[in-house]
Amino acid sequence: MIIALIIGALAVIFDTTIMSVAVDGLAGRLHASLGTVQWVTTAYLLALSATMPAVGWAQSVLGGKRLWIAALALFFVGSLLCAGAWSIHSLIMFRVVQGVGGGIMMVLMTTLIMQAAKGRNIGRVMSLITVPTALGPVLGPVLGGVLLHLGDWRWIFLFNVPFCLAGGYFARRDLPADESRPVPRPRLDAVGMLLLSPGIAAAVYGLTQLAGSDGPDLKAALPLACGLILLVGYVLWALRRGPAALLDVRLLRHRSLASSTALVFLSGATLYGTMLLLPLYWQQVRGESALDAALLLIPQGVGTLLSRTVAGRYMDRFGARPVALVALAASFAATVPFGLITASTSNVTLMAVLFVRGIGLGAAMIAIMGAAFVGMPREQIPAASSISRVTQQVGGSVGVAALVMILQRATAGAHTPAALASGFADAFWWSAAFTAAAIPLCLLLPGRPGELSS
Repeated sequence: MIIALIIGALAVIFDTTIMSVAVDGLAGRLHASLGTVQWVTTAYLLALSATMPAVGWAQSVLGGKRLWIAALALFFVGSLLCAGAWSIHSLIMFRVVQGVGGGIMMVLMTTLIMQAAKGRNIGRVMSLITVPTALGPVLGPVLGGVLLHLGDWRWIFLFNVPFCLAGGYFARRDLPADESRPVPRPRLDAVGMLLLSPGIAAAVYGLTQLAGSDGPDLKAALPLACGLILLVGYVLWALRRGPAALLDVRLLRHRSLASSTALVFLSGATLYGTMLLLPLYWQQVRGESALDAALLLIPQGVGTLLSRTVAGRYMDRFGARPVALVALAASFAATVPFGLITASTSNVTLMAVLFVRGIGLGAAMIAIMGAAFVGMPREQIPAASSISRVTQQVGGSVGVAALVMILQRATAGAHTPAALASGFADAFWWSAAFTAAAIPLCLLLPGRPGELSS
């Protein structure tokens, strides 16, 4: 079962990470401005984020197996449509199809595996769930660079096809059959959907626009403000609806889920924000190509991969709290050297530091995300999974927007590698600050197995 889900999820993760190095190349090959091509990523991100809240309801109606296969098929069709796109605008439209399928899959994978585990060995389970997330940053950017260097841009999307086909075959064969659906079937919280999904999409869009501007402007502030108003409206609505809401926010009364959600937000900010800064540093300050910058990032991905099993085992033995504390402290310590970075800092030194940072981040994400499900009843796992994934997505958008704005201001007027490196160092200090802010919150996570909080 787990293998079937991981194979399908790899298509989504690779698609996202490959695109991280492909935007500049697509601009030239599709004869479009960089701002227009950026919508290839933005449209996908918005569809992904807006779809996630409704996954729990969709699972209750269709069943986990049927929903997974349908989402994988949708992502497969979206990939073929993207590969056959005849213009930049058609490509952007087809990326929305991919994003809907991908958003369902990323939430549903966690839900299905956690429900099958029945609350046992959560650390080990999280180490398996994070396999695609760990492999993506290692191989995705490198594959993107190679595909653009050797072939046509359409191969970026055709690369997903084997994973979708194999994932579909194994899902039909290995996923347990769906139980009979309750009659009458659960009703969709239409009001909640109209508040939450557009609210998340507007907030994420505002943050992406904020990241691309030199400072606050109406283009970013208006959708961000609208998104926040809709999200506040949803919280008030959901508090009244309780379990009947699209996402039951009352679940945040569980201390384990509440503390995990806060930490997922901060760790998402430092992870995604820094993953943007690192390749930019090597490209803009050191003059490396996109492929070379991706290769230099491999040690961080390797560290993330290697830490998974150990972190999962220790979480099951000692609880999420000590694992997250040690892991985030290591991540903070490994981010500080980037605050001292110069235009001539040894690449070997930076790669060694990235390896340690990957170990810390990989272990931290397993403990932090796994803590959300400690003591969680089976029927509440879909909502907890959606809350965790949405929070990570929004936290990543906040981190990217904040660090890009800091970088733009710090490098304004910088024309030499030394001046640019100084600006990047300022942004890295802020990334370290995000990590430091998360460390005290780890004390709120559950300790040894069996220590549940409400």
